[in-house]
Amino acid sequence: MTQQTFLLQPKVSEVLNNINKVMIGKEEAALLSLVALLAKGHVLLEDVPGVGKTMLVKTLAKSLDCDFKRIQFTPDLLPSDVTGVSIYNPKTMEFEFRPGPILGNIVLADEINRTSPKTQSALLEGMEETSITVDGSPVPLSDPFFVMATQNPIEYEGTYPLPEAQLDRFLLKMKMGYPSAKQEMEMLARTSGAHPIHSISSVITKEELVGLQKEVEEVYVDKTVNRYIIELTTGTRNHTGVYLGVSPRGSIALMKAAKAYAFTHDRDYVVPDDVQYLAPYVLSHRMILTSEARFEGTTAEDIIEELISSTSIPVKRNISE
Repeated sequence: MTQQTFLLQPKVSEVLNNINKVMIGKEEAALLSLVALLAKGHVLLEDVPGVGKTMLVKTLAKSLDCDFKRIQFTPDLLPSDVTGVSIYNPKTMEFEFRPGPILGNIVLADEINRTSPKTQSALLEGMEETSITVDGSPVPLSDPFFVMATQNPIEYEGTYPLPEAQLDRFLLKMKMGYPSAKQEMEMLARTSGAHPIHSISSVITKEELVGLQKEVEEVYVDKTVNRYIIELTTGTRNHTGVYLGVSPRGSIALMKAAKAYAFTHDRDYVVPDDVQYLAPYVLSHRMILTSEARFEGTTAEDIIEELISSTSIPVKRNISE
């Protein structure tokens, strides 16, 4: 879907302007990352190496004055390398908890599909429960807490693809893509000296971010818009090219993402355009296509666009409801 152009919420605009000082041509990816963050969701970024995935997360964290942590997933990584571990201190004769990188505010889970399912589950538990389990006891995570996980769509040898139940934990799945030749020229010019990330500073605090997340929760969604969301997700379950359609969790995710997207555009209500724009990012990774559809070259995004075209758009609310 084509991104709609509206006036941005002032704080959101400040963050995006800050990110644009470092990132070139990644305005949409930056906005979608903010949408997921404001909706208290997480992002799966599937793209080739070297297109700025790590830099986007670093810049976002610095713009928000948040604690940034990076986990480089490898086949030998253990769950305790993610969550942390309790170490015995002979001086105090007690075990002391040494927190792992998941205890940060903004966490980059780099190449998440290169580690074992057991280690993946340690991260995914935190994403779902906002807490982790260490030595049988729950440890709450930081607030705010946001994960951007990456995976390389090219090299699958020796990887552990995320099963559908785990993919469903990500609010959005997106790609960044290569820059244009003009954008790459500007990129070279900007990085010929000191990297521009060193020149930016935070524009909002963690406390302000938590406040914005609470405001997002108050964004109004009309019944007709909720029904529109359900019609789209139900359509994926009944489509002949889909083996496994979007679950109710996907409907909830689309509603939450739409509320955050409306908020970023300085509205306190959701419109159908918000749902249409976000549907491919929120729903595509929650579907399994039939082998026939994949053989014909059909993608999940194609089916979502087809459903959007064939589903009636709500115009006004029925007063009698």
